[in-house]
Amino acid sequence: MAADAAEEIRGTAHGTAPVPLSVLDLVTVGAGRTATEALRTGVEIARLAEARGFHRYWVAEHHSMPGVASSSPAVILAHLAARTERVRLGSGGVMLPNHAPLVIAEQFGTLEAMAPGRVDLGLGRAPGTDGATAAALRRTDRLNEGADDFPQQLAELIRFLDDDFPDGHPYSRIHAVPGPVQGTSPGGVQSTHRPPVWLLGSSGFSARLAGTLGLPFAFAHHFSAQNTVPALELYRDSFRPSAVLDAPYALIGVSALATDDEKEARRQVLAAALNMVRLRTGRPGLVPAPEEAEAYDFSPMELEFVQSWNTNVIHGTADEVRTGLDDLQKRTGADELMITANAHGGDVRLRSYELIADAYGLPTA
Repeated sequence: MAADAAEEIRGTAHGTAPVPLSVLDLVTVGAGRTATEALRTGVEIARLAEARGFHRYWVAEHHSMPGVASSSPAVILAHLAARTERVRLGSGGVMLPNHAPLVIAEQFGTLEAMAPGRVDLGLGRAPGTDGATAAALRRTDRLNEGADDFPQQLAELIRFLDDDFPDGHPYSRIHAVPGPVQGTSPGGVQSTHRPPVWLLGSSGFSARLAGTLGLPFAFAHHFSAQNTVPALELYRDSFRPSAVLDAPYALIGVSALATDDEKEARRQVLAAALNMVRLRTGRPGLVPAPEEAEAYDFSPMELEFVQSWNTNVIHGTADEVRTGLDDLQKRTGADELMITANAHGGDVRLRSYELIADAYGLPTA
């Protein structure tokens, strides 16, 4: 699997982009819009990503957030697999402590059967929600146990994906299906290939673990920018060659929004920042329209948060966003940039990816 996995992990830069570009879609739902509309926009963005040479399209698991419709990544990815042909599809990520490893192996084995050779399995250890919702998901209030057990859960999941529990192990006779067991059964013709595993993080824990295991690493720069460089350095310093990778490979999630007009970019990111203010203060809701954000009376503390938050959102015209992305890549040494465009309307998000593709001269279908 090593050569195949490395090829799938390491994308190709197109046009004048310094590294491969990819998409992280939160499937955001704006006020006055529906989840159906958000999911349709997701299909449009995935198709645009495929047509314009973005390497991969990921969705992230979130729960109990009215403005985010990506609570079930595997379901969304199955929907997209039927509507795309080449772009890589994956989770950015599935929150492993929320699920039994066998269930994830079955879900992503099914996705691999639907879209052979173009599925990524990105894993996180955070709940992707608040503590009460995490307790409801996990059927326990001992949430720290799930995070602390992450390395063991990861090892179990990889064993299920590879179908290689040793003899005598309690799970040695249990198989994740679809999966490699079908190819090794009498008369089996199933491919033994399985999705590459990525570790996601916003601090040093997953960075070190990914490095130690020789796995690719995705860092959430879009909401933990102050930790980006230290985490990437830790990942690279900890890296040990594996059957998957012979050298480190790290992508970073970047919040970026390009518009035809610089003023419009400021209006859109203000609305997205108001959405974050509400989320961080326990009032999650639909993404507000720019008009609502402009009329909102921000408190001094909220305004300070907005200013700090938007410092790490690359926004403006296409040329301004391209310059910001180039500078960030140089500063971090990231091997890939995964762009997430947060805005009230799906048309704005779609247009942002179009503009960024044009700014870098990415191929056109």
